Amino acid sequence: MRRLLFLNGIKAFEAAARTGSFAAAGQELNVSAAAISRMVHLLEERLGVVLFERKANRLVTTAAGRAYQNGLTPIFDALASLTAQVTAPASVRVLTIGVGPTFAMKWLIPRLADFRKEEPDIEVRITTGGAAAPFGDDWTCGVKLGGGEWPGFVAEPLFAADLLPVCTARLAGTFKRPADLRGPSLIRVAHSPDDWPSWLKAAGVTRVSARGQEFQFYGQALQAAIDGLGVAMGIRPYIDDDLAAGRLVAPFALSVPKGMHWYLVYRGFHAGQRDFAAFRRWIIRAAAEPAARRKGARRAG
Repeated sequence: MRRLLFLNGIKAFEAAARTGSFAAAGQELNVSAAAISRMVHLLEERLGVVLFERKANRLVTTAAGRAYQNGLTPIFDALASLTAQVTAPASVRVLTIGVGPTFAMKWLIPRLADFRKEEPDIEVRITTGGAAAPFGDDWTCGVKLGGGEWPGFVAEPLFAADLLPVCTARLAGTFKRPADLRGPSLIRVAHSPDDWPSWLKAAGVTRVSARGQEFQFYGQALQAAIDGLGVAMGIRPYIDDDLAAGRLVAPFALSVPKGMHWYLVYRGFHAGQRDFAAFRRWIIRAAAEPAARRKGARRAG
């Protein structure tokens, strides 16, 4: 027989551990912070385990608390997802995909028509909180750049994040070797200051530093390069379509790994859901296609 121990206390603890405070948990569960504190304390007494270290103005989960929360959160997420499926109209089939704005514009949106042809009854909704944003509670999955380690999530590799300078064909004609690059023409991305130094070091260029115009996102920097404002550091797969269409060219063949990969990130319970499974199959296949074309081009050359 299944024995659920003090479910209200478990809900209170999970919300407090996830949000980081009794007050935030109380707002989520529509009770007072004091009520959350009492329920968590009672849960600790019944379990005989300390779940939180209570410090001034903040909560810190103990090792037992972290283990408990890491197991509980996916269970509650799965319950919420199951409830949404059961209560949603049969005609509504929606996937919410969390991606950064540049990934959405440069890769995902241009390919969604292909997915729509395969699954015309599934609506894909894109939320662009950013690749560095926390995984949203309403996300079916996300595409994130990183090392592949997100506790509580499944992370499947999609692309290698390789760095390659790009610019217009006209500007590329002025360069014969990497040492011809000039700092003021090297467009920068604010959140990735190591891109140019990494590539220049690999190219053996020691006396050049990027001092060109700085933009917040890769997408803005790449558009500036398309408009002839300088040389942007491109990152795969953002630049694949622009290179294929001739909007940008790579003046040098040297491609340098960024040290991270793009991953499809999702909670494990989504794996068995039919609509997500269809999207997962499609995006993994679509992610492999550019690499296959590049290999084919190299063999042909």
